[in-house]
Amino acid sequence: MLKELKILTLLFFTICISSCSNDSGPGYQEPYIPEPTSDDGPVEEEPLTDDELLDLVQEETFNYFWDFAEPESGMARERSQEEAYNNESRNIVTMGGSGFGIASFPAAVQRGWISRDEALTRLDRILNFLESVPTYHGAFSHWYMGNTAQTRPFGSIDDGGDLVETAFLIEGLLINRQFFDGANDQETEIRNRITSIWENVEWDWYTQGENVLYWHWSPNYNFQLGLKIKGWNESLIVYVLAAASPTHPISKEVYEEGWASNGGIITNRSHYGINMPLGPSYGGPLFFSHYSFIGLDPRNLQDQYANYWQQNTAHAEINYEYCVRNPKGYEGYIAESWGLTASDSHQGYAAHSPTNDLGVITPTAALSSFPYTPEESMAALRHFYEDKKSDLWGPYGFYDAFSEEHNWVADGYLAIDQGPIVAMIENYRSQLLWNLFMQDEEVQGGLSKLGFTY
Repeated sequence: MLKELKILTLLFFTICISSCSNDSGPGYQEPYIPEPTSDDGPVEEEPLTDDELLDLVQEETFNYFWDFAEPESGMARERSQEEAYNNESRNIVTMGGSGFGIASFPAAVQRGWISRDEALTRLDRILNFLESVPTYHGAFSHWYMGNTAQTRPFGSIDDGGDLVETAFLIEGLLINRQFFDGANDQETEIRNRITSIWENVEWDWYTQGENVLYWHWSPNYNFQLGLKIKGWNESLIVYVLAAASPTHPISKEVYEEGWASNGGIITNRSHYGINMPLGPSYGGPLFFSHYSFIGLDPRNLQDQYANYWQQNTAHAEINYEYCVRNPKGYEGYIAESWGLTASDSHQGYAAHSPTNDLGVITPTAALSSFPYTPEESMAALRHFYEDKKSDLWGPYGFYDAFSEEHNWVADGYLAIDQGPIVAMIENYRSQLLWNLFMQDEEVQGGLSKLGFTY
């Protein structure tokens, strides 16, 4: 009897499934068929090791400069949002951001993201572009149109040479000149072409005969912008390269009087018990400690004004402490979520810092500080990836910025923020970019000329 009952029950269940399976009327539910159970419980994904996570973040971020590069020029697009800049965004390429991406080509080759031949082919396309665009006493403009190789004004009277953007570009090119050291014709030609671009920059002309370098020059507006490059900010690399130039060098006096203001650059500030030799209150945006140091190795770098390892480490530690203490009480500021620097925000682009705190965290700030604050940066990286991945992770790594206070996440990427993530994490891991740049004999000559030990 029990056997017959089981057969009838099974027959009823089969008929019900077959007869009811097309019923989509009110109250209908798909029949529930239990999944096989396991004594082991649900399978949990193993967390990535530190090295695996660093590999992932570096490679995905690098793809902004590789897969998303402007196709005609091979250069980095300024930003990823297509509607930006009157819908010209897909064609606008940036010199500084491109320099940061180019600087990481050696890391990409060494880590197997691209082959050496692929890097050389891309460099050939980039150099073709750089050799074809208008330059301004050898300096490049901030922006060009990748599809036409013509200057795209950055501002109403900023339509000529930009010496700071040029320095970031040259920094990346010289790293590659050092890396691609093969004796074959292809690598020899790449090096020679980089050398020609480097030697054409008339750094000394941008002094106007004064003991200071000027940021901009326009064929239409001359030096009307009138912005002197004076420290402390992101521009130390400009003076080092200007002193190192084999064709158009500046004197040490230009560095001392212009950049260092005859010692006025020294501020000796202290915040949270952390001493910082240079810079504004709380150090300013964190990119001050990133952009020049993609190539310049700060670990043993010192001149009469500062020890630059102390300077940059103090800057990062102060920025971290400020975010943890969170004096404005912003939502989301914790020990694992910190970092204020220039980026997009809910109010548009802004130079975020402790003295200009809008409640916006920018991943590049903490991630590009890995050499200075490795534990704090790793904690931030894990939080951004493991806790906020669904909102913050996109096709080229972490989106530019976010604010829990304002329930906002950026909808894209900026080259100038992407590049330091790849480069500075690599410097933390292998010191590759630092080693290449600091091995350049002309760079060494410039540093020595300015009184640096390194």
